[in-house]
Formats: sequence, structure tokens, C-alpha cells
Amino acid sequence: MAVAIALLLHTAIVTAETVDRVLAVVAGQLIMLSDVTAVRALGIITPASGADPVGSVLSQLIDRELMLAEVDRYAPPEPESTEVDREVAAVRARFPSQKAFDDTLARSGFDVTHVRELERQNLRLRAYIEQRFTVPENDAARRQSVVADWVAGLRRRAPVVNLYKP
Repeated sequence: MAVAIALLLHTAIVTAETVDRVLAVVAGQLIMLSDVTAVRALGIITPASGADPVGSVLSQLIDRELMLAEVDRYAPPEPESTEVDREVAAVRARFPSQKAFDDTLARSGFDVTHVRELERQNLRLRAYIEQRFTVPENDAARRQSVVADWVAGLRRRAPVVNLYKP
């Protein structure tokens, strides 16, 4: 009898599935595996080509969290509701049908309200970067370099615990 119970327990342990886990803590904010999976599935964040997809998206989410903390300190104007609607529509347009979009939301544990909030934050972040880093629009490489330097500085100053192991 004890052997049967031990075998059942062993089988249960071996087949256990990870539902979610903390991948990083950024300035007190948790980034979960489900967050990485959802933004990737929705096409909100795309992994760098050739990179570990989870690690790449996680790194971008860490940077995003650090930047949003800085944005919140300076409170750029809120985006218009129509701008947020346009961004949400662009996310929805990545899917062949409403059902495919809804299924992806259901799998991720997100709803449209959560997607709206992500896109609202993205618009605020873009507005802040455009306001703070006045680099000519035709010099995208220079802007990217300046923003990367800024983010590197944020990473040095903020507590970031990256728990992800590929």
C-alpha cells in the first residue's frame, strides 16, 4: 500500500505543471512568466531575433518597468482615449479573427481592459521619451543610443532582481 501511494505521489510530482512564476522584481514590481507570455502572444513586445524569446521579452519588460517608474515621476499628459483605442485596435488587428484574439486573451489571463492599460502606458512612455530626448526625427540611431544610455542608468540606480534562468 505504501509503495502504491509513493508511486502515485512521484507521478503527481513528475507531471506537475508550472502555472506561473516570478521572473523578476523591478523596483518592487513583480514580472511574472504569465506577463512575458501574454505580451509576447499579443505582439505587444517582440523578442529580439535569434535571442531566447522569454529572456528577451523579460529584459524589455524590465526596461519598460524602469522607464515607467521614471515617467510616473514627471507625469506627462494622459493620451487621448482615441489614441488608446487606435493602439488596442492595432493589437487586435494582429489576429486573423476576433475569436483568435479572445482566445489569446483568455489563455494569457488578460482582458481588453488590461491591454488598454498597457497601451495607455506605452503612449505615455513614448510621449515622455519624445519630450525628454529631443533628437532629430531623422536620426533614429542617435535617439536609440541616447535612450539606451538612459535605461542603462536606470538599471544601475534601481533594484532589479532577475530570477530567470533559460
